[in-house]
Amino acid sequence: MKRRLDTSEVSDVYFTGMTTPDIFAVLANPVRRRILELLLREPLTVNALVDAFRLNRPAVSEHLQVLRNAKLVKDSKRGRERYYSIEPARLSEVDEWIKPFAHYWRERIQSLENTLDEEDS
Repeated sequence: MKRRLDTSEVSDVYFTGMTTPDIFAVLANPVRRRILELLLREPLTVNALVDAFRLNRPAVSEHLQVLRNAKLVKDSKRGRERYYSIEPARLSEVDEWIKPFAHYWRERIQSLENTLDEEDS
């Protein structure tokens, strides 16, 4: 008999306001990554983001809540509308994690280029 994974504990750890969610879990979702890309250009309302996706307003609002809990976006009220904008400071965690991999690949490519140059000589 297969054992089912209890995801209720996972969602509590990653997506409640009580703890800061794991940034990689938050960014694993392609919709959230696309929201961040759109917010790089300019602050947007929920309705503007709904228009950019084939999702309903509650679904987009849920993604925004996850991003807000992860401190990747902030919201500000302007009149009757609430605008969301990117809060990039937390992305430095991703940058720090990626740096060793970028260094590794630069070294590998340089090694390949050196090998190809030796073969051409």
